[in-house]
Amino acid sequence: MIYPIAIVALSALGMKTASRMKASMPGVTIYGLEARIEGADISYANFGETVRQLYRNGHAVIALCAAGITIRSLAPVLGDKGAEPPVLAVADDGSAVVPLLGGTTGVNVLARQIAAILEVSPAITTSGELRFGTCLLNPPPGFELKNPEDAKVFIADLLGGKTVKIEGDAPWLEDANLPLDDNAELRILVTSSDVAPQKGDLVFQRKLTDSKSGISPKSIQPDHKPGRLAVVGLGPGNPDFMIPAVKRELNNADDVLGYETYVRMAGPFRSDQTLHMTDNREEMQRARHAFELAATGRSVVMVSSGDPGVFAMAAAVVEALHESADASWHLVKLEILPGVSAALAAASRSGAPLGHDFCVLSLSDNLKPWEIIEKRISLAAEADLAMAFYNPISKHRPWQLPRAIDILRKYRGGDTPIVLGRDIGRPAEMLRVLTLAELTPDQVDMRTVMIVGSSLTRSFERRDGGKWVYTPRWYGTKPEG
Repeated sequence: MIYPIAIVALSALGMKTASRMKASMPGVTIYGLEARIEGADISYANFGETVRQLYRNGHAVIALCAAGITIRSLAPVLGDKGAEPPVLAVADDGSAVVPLLGGTTGVNVLARQIAAILEVSPAITTSGELRFGTCLLNPPPGFELKNPEDAKVFIADLLGGKTVKIEGDAPWLEDANLPLDDNAELRILVTSSDVAPQKGDLVFQRKLTDSKSGISPKSIQPDHKPGRLAVVGLGPGNPDFMIPAVKRELNNADDVLGYETYVRMAGPFRSDQTLHMTDNREEMQRARHAFELAATGRSVVMVSSGDPGVFAMAAAVVEALHESADASWHLVKLEILPGVSAALAAASRSGAPLGHDFCVLSLSDNLKPWEIIEKRISLAAEADLAMAFYNPISKHRPWQLPRAIDILRKYRGGDTPIVLGRDIGRPAEMLRVLTLAELTPDQVDMRTVMIVGSSLTRSFERRDGGKWVYTPRWYGTKPEG
């Protein structure tokens, strides 16, 4: 369930923090204490009565005050843990984000989103989520946990050292740190069927709709006006990097599609918005689904991280339209909205390593043969281009980055600057500057973008630590002046 979000402020300082959050959270309502706060969406007179009413009405509550005040105010109405909306306490000045209630309804997801906006670390204490990196009781929209009553023992067994196997398609668990074992006695089952959970099972049932798009055929009128499909880039992760036009599209959307990680990054959403989250490898199916929805007159947003035209969904969407003979698809108003790419975000953090001619390459051979990748690396290195590498290494492709490094060392000196940017714009951001001679594959993972300088790229020490990196605009002989 997606809950409407209410921010409740008690002071002028809290109102400033609330405004910071609302700027990156479309659809949020700010409640301000009357006589103390100006500019709130709604004024209130009594804090306790207000948060209790919001809680009863199913609102996620972000209280800009001490955690104790919020807990004491809500104590009389607390009931079913599985049905409670998320409740968080946020420090007046935005220095702390504390999830209080709603561990099974997404409070930690919301806490991470708010913490990213305020550039702090959320105070998450849920042992299962800290250990495994996900809340098993809170599946994404479109799925339902069939046996929540068994979850407590299930998670306790995992924490106690038991292993688990996953049967079915569970893309939201791909990045989780679960102790997987094909022979485990614990099982996570993802199914579209109404099955009875067995001992040791946690069953997630996919919610079925009347059609692939989730819209009843009866609701599609022959004279409906064409819909809209916006393919948007969220940037690297920090909402401050998201352009205003993208925020407007997300706020106006009826449907939001994308890989689960990116859809959650784009939230929070209102209860009247429908989320469609799929595996990251289902690009063409996702693109066709988007057109099917938009062709019924709906406003649809397809999300990508970074820029949608850089190894992302824009190409798949345009290709799907090109291949379609469905006239209703071609009536859809299609717009591609740019975002800050991972390469440009990492480059800006380090200075200007892409200040001259450069190219961007993906080392993934999922959609192209490795022989072509090797050839392109060699030719780009021979042409003395600076390079940005996406998807440099994974558990299934551990040998490709070492091979790429070997090729680079044939054309570049050992002192060539290398920039490694991981999760730029997110709370776990990491930036490192080193040389080609120092570079080893174990310093890089799938979420790292790797920038390789040209023969003219230089680095020097920053006054506050670290290094600046730049590639001059000129090549050959430096111009006078």
